[in-house]
Amino acid sequence: MQKRYRSNIRFCSVSTEQRFTHCDQEKMPSVGLLPGETVVKEGKAAILFPSANEVFYNPVQEFNRDLTCAVITEFARELLAQRGVKVVLPSEQERVVVSLSEETNEAEAQTEEKNGSEEPAVTAAAGERCERGLRVLEGLAASGLRSVRFALEVPGLQSVTANDFSAKAAALIARNAQYNGVSHLLHASCRDASMLMYDMRAKKDRYDVIDLDPYGSPASFLDAAVQSVSEGGLLCITCTDMAVMAGNSGETCYSKYGSVSIKAKYCHEMALRIILHSLDQRAGVYQRYIQPLLSVSVDFYIRVFVRVFTGQATVKNSASKQALVYNCVGCGAFHLQRMGRRTSNGKHMKYSAATGPPVGPECEHCGQRHQLGGPIWAESIHDLEFVQKVLSAVLGNPCRFGTSKRIEGVLSMVTEELEDVPLYYTVDNLSSTMHCNTPSLLQFRSALLHAGHRVSLSHACKNAIKTDAPPAAIWDIMRCWVNFTGEKEKLFFVILNTACFTVREDANPQSRKRHLTRFQENPQAFWGPKARAKAGGGISADLQDKRKKFQNKRKNQITDSSQLKTFPCKKFKQGTCTHGDECCYFHDSEQTNEQKTE
Repeated sequence: MQKRYRSNIRFCSVSTEQRFTHCDQEKMPSVGLLPGETVVKEGKAAILFPSANEVFYNPVQEFNRDLTCAVITEFARELLAQRGVKVVLPSEQERVVVSLSEETNEAEAQTEEKNGSEEPAVTAAAGERCERGLRVLEGLAASGLRSVRFALEVPGLQSVTANDFSAKAAALIARNAQYNGVSHLLHASCRDASMLMYDMRAKKDRYDVIDLDPYGSPASFLDAAVQSVSEGGLLCITCTDMAVMAGNSGETCYSKYGSVSIKAKYCHEMALRIILHSLDQRAGVYQRYIQPLLSVSVDFYIRVFVRVFTGQATVKNSASKQALVYNCVGCGAFHLQRMGRRTSNGKHMKYSAATGPPVGPECEHCGQRHQLGGPIWAESIHDLEFVQKVLSAVLGNPCRFGTSKRIEGVLSMVTEELEDVPLYYTVDNLSSTMHCNTPSLLQFRSALLHAGHRVSLSHACKNAIKTDAPPAAIWDIMRCWVNFTGEKEKLFFVILNTACFTVREDANPQSRKRHLTRFQENPQAFWGPKARAKAGGGISADLQDKRKKFQNKRKNQITDSSQLKTFPCKKFKQGTCTHGDECCYFHDSEQTNEQKTE
């Protein structure tokens, strides 16, 4: 059964309540609260929630919903402009071209000004139905919070379908649509999400935007989604099964996504590339292909936004866009092996099998074996031009979202990432392998820049280094660092080149200089994924009791250290305990003597 997330939190007003004006409250129809219900406010929406755990709600996902509203708005602005419709947002300042570099790009500014000179005659505002607007589907809507926010905050929509398999959730969606005054835009549906999308595969029935945010893996919905989205339509996919995609269960990852995940420091970006590979593979069955617009790995989930197109010739490029990953279990060096090869032959493209492998039986740097992971998406995971547009819109209307500062920080880092460099290293892991002190991020970046390599940070990990430098150059720099810090006794390799660790000005990216909110602190205690929603609710009111009962090693937790005296000391039995009478465990000398006698 398709059940959305759950929440057993106590509902209260969040920070976005301040942006919920008195005028908005007056416009709402009088929908009475049922016994046990409460109101949760986010953005411009006010949602009715039952007190029992019958419908999912996770307040920490506000960033996810804010980012989705921003992306769909820019997608609507771009698509509706082709249909002669101009998207209008209140309080939006004049659009400017965002450039994180200190130099202004005059050519881009002139292009933006030229594009804005020809304004369409028809305008579309948020909360109003647009006949030439977008048709949106939220396949797993739960309470309908996301869909209600789409209807209230995203302009240029023709209709929003909020679907959920639970009859109670569908009834709640209809009440929330009426409570927020968007019944003319939002329609509740109670069907199996996959069957609903399969029924809309005809070209005239396809949705322009499909949003899937399931509990755990979206794998069972991807096949239907790539068929029921319109030509050039937008897919918004969330994955919260990060344990599977980050290498804890590679065989499960393969059964769901057709890719083997491995445990590595770059696992969060690899998870993004695994879901993109899965989408492209499923779309290719129907002669369709994907174009990633934005892919982010934040908190305990990943979120990807891709456009889907049809084209048999372009689908042939799919094999050359996928790659296997050879990861050394010793030093962490990795190499990518493309699944296919394409070469230009005049006006035609020639496709052939790839050659490899790129590594030998053992790692050339440490002599350890390699793990084989993937295949993964090896092309760019972002469309920087589109990301710039979203970032410009957020900066032009900073009061629109409660998480605007974090969106600005994450998108700024995305624009600084190297597009053509998959995966990354982490400085602390490199230092751990060498058993040396860790160089500062600026020093290591400067050394790579001095050596003539490109380098950037990654939004997926705060101490990540993305670079086009080969592993040999990276380890050579680390050996030079050991020599530079005077730890020569730890240097077991010959230094091939000399690295320069003088900090360069361009080693510090603009997002770091401006101290943007790139990695948010934990918003609240126990903020991660919670229990799955149940048809009849029935979740314990005390989260701590549940965690102690089901997640800890002992059901009866020991809170007093004196209770440990009831457990025998294992080291004392072996004769290796050095604590004597001060040991917190029980020393049974008689039993030990009997064992020695035997």
